[in-house]
Amino acid sequence: MEMRSVLWMAVMLVLSSSAAVRANSIAKENCQETCGNVSVPYPFGIGKDECAKNHSFLLNCTDDGLFFSNIQIYNISLEDGTLTVGIFSAYDCYDRSGLRDKFNQRLNLRRWPFTISPIHNKLTALGCDTWVLMSDREGNFGTGCMAICSDPKDIEHDGSCSGYGHGCCNSSIPNNVKTLDIRVGSFFNHSYILDFNPWSCGYAFVVANSYKFSEINLGRYPDKVPRPHAVLEWVVGEQEYCQEAEACGPNANCTYSDTGGGSRCNCLPGFTGNPYLKEGCQDIDECKDPNEYPCHGICRNTIGNYTCQCPPGMRGDGKVGCQRFRLTTIPIVIVGVILVTIITILVFIVCQRRKKEKYFRDNGGMILKHQRIRIFSEAELVKATNNYNRSLFLGEGGFGSVYKGVLADTILVAVKKAKDVDKARMNQEFQHEIGVVSQVNHRNVVKLLGLCLETKVPLLVYEFISNGTLHHHIHDRRSQILGSWKNRLRIATETALALDYLHSLADPPIIHGDVKSMNILLDDHYTAKVSDFGASVLISPNQTGIGSKIQGTFGYLDPEYLMTGNLTTKSDVYSFGVVLVELLTGEKPTSRCRDGEKRNIIQYFISSVEDSRVVQVLNFEPADDGEMEEVESVAELVKRCLNGSGLKRPTMKVVAEELTRLKKLRDNFWAHQGSEETECLLGESSSLTSYEVSNINMDQMDTYTVHTTFDIEKGSTVASNTSSC
Repeated sequence: MEMRSVLWMAVMLVLSSSAAVRANSIAKENCQETCGNVSVPYPFGIGKDECAKNHSFLLNCTDDGLFFSNIQIYNISLEDGTLTVGIFSAYDCYDRSGLRDKFNQRLNLRRWPFTISPIHNKLTALGCDTWVLMSDREGNFGTGCMAICSDPKDIEHDGSCSGYGHGCCNSSIPNNVKTLDIRVGSFFNHSYILDFNPWSCGYAFVVANSYKFSEINLGRYPDKVPRPHAVLEWVVGEQEYCQEAEACGPNANCTYSDTGGGSRCNCLPGFTGNPYLKEGCQDIDECKDPNEYPCHGICRNTIGNYTCQCPPGMRGDGKVGCQRFRLTTIPIVIVGVILVTIITILVFIVCQRRKKEKYFRDNGGMILKHQRIRIFSEAELVKATNNYNRSLFLGEGGFGSVYKGVLADTILVAVKKAKDVDKARMNQEFQHEIGVVSQVNHRNVVKLLGLCLETKVPLLVYEFISNGTLHHHIHDRRSQILGSWKNRLRIATETALALDYLHSLADPPIIHGDVKSMNILLDDHYTAKVSDFGASVLISPNQTGIGSKIQGTFGYLDPEYLMTGNLTTKSDVYSFGVVLVELLTGEKPTSRCRDGEKRNIIQYFISSVEDSRVVQVLNFEPADDGEMEEVESVAELVKRCLNGSGLKRPTMKVVAEELTRLKKLRDNFWAHQGSEETECLLGESSSLTSYEVSNINMDQMDTYTVHTTFDIEKGSTVASNTSSC
């Protein structure tokens, strides 16, 4: 019996020790954890596919070190989500005979979930006669600098780089860079400094901020120069937000990296380990490490934390220090604390109340409270948006951020809050938007539900539109709503009706001023709603335009407005024409045309209409010739809207009427088609129906019905008759 107990305890000891080993492991089970002196944590893996999260994280371990592709890795950090790597320098060298040796660095990380860290790196150039240019392959950014000196001895040898005139220069790197072209050259072929060395070189490289480059000698041949260390950021969910990524293990949280372009995981406070493994994050027993987690009293470990109580007869925070106290001081301290707390709370409440009353008066609350518009308290909106929680953030406009909220009566709203910039200017813009939107009441315009006047800049409360922007559905291939021409025509018609209402029926008339696909929202039923009146202006009924400071969105702006500064209703017509081009082609207005010529998509679309090539620019296929004719009619209308002269453009009313006419023709066509199908189906069963009707008592006709049903799956008709007595 005793022998069995001993064996049982031995088995349990082995199992617990193996579990502890797995818990402390940074790699998957049966996978290599190190390569040389470099630790390789999961999601990275060496050699075998099953050791890595996916092929992008699979690394190669050789006698020379740890590599992905031909880039050597010196360190992998789980906590920071970084790789320290060695990247060859670009260089440009000359000897005294004029012989040149040159190498431009080109880096492509598209195959891997890595980006060049803008926080940890900088572009650095070394030389006495050197320029460097850096860009990505897509042409999204470009930067560079110049390094000059009169003598190589002038170069700072302490590893720092203070700027021009000291033989070095540096420049910052933008976010989310995956490709780099680094070109380096010389202004005077190093002719001024060749007297000092048989070779003279200029170098350029992406390098970690902490890197010291004092060992680089401008007279040293390039193959003797060590690889500078650079830092790459890695993510497990590339281009994924945390709600889409499912990479983190228990006791870990997910964060989105703006600089890394995706999501990554970290153990929660009080836990340590690998957050990407199933049991990777283990609780820290803080009581076993008093140096890291001090406790001057009684320590108790808890899950994810620890408590430290001072011993009896002592006071204070046990984690900071405990002190003895006299019993006679306790009542005095308690009374003093209570009085100070009460006074502080009362003063705070009074100050807050007076501040809110002042804002209410300054924002026109005394007048607006007698209007039909609803006035919200600041507390209501703070509660509705969970104190403007980032998870409820919907988007950002020119003047404010928009948050989703739920009111106490379960109504969903969108709360527009001013940015933390010039408060006086923001107040003017919001007052302006209030003045415009309060005049509007149309089913295709986002409705203003109310205001909060208790803040320095008023908060606007709009109806919540659930299905995002038209821009999102046009450019997101996963969206299905624009798969049919019927929906595209309907959305275009609804938007046109809203703009026609603003121009013709609103009192006073309104010029929107910033018509674009981002400002057209789609509700639960994908009905179009025009939004964002921050750039809108009110005009008198007999006006068609007004002088205005130029504002709006590049690509959608009326060129005539850009030249004259005169905003007109025809400016909205032009912008709406650009939206229709975007809706038909699926291209952004700033895109280049598809034939490779240096024209934008607007010019390309107009030439396609003129050359009867509209079908070539569509990003969808019309169902039949009838749909194609409708598309061509809309394309001709778009061409008129995009006329360079505002006088030659149609009014928004003409545009809305033409789109409404096309939509009605399509609706009537399908209604007629349905009617013909019904007649055809009834005809096929006419013998049965006529026989039954001939035997009906005419006195019972109003209670006798013939039902004809079309079976969609079988493609047949079923006739049935019922009578009610």
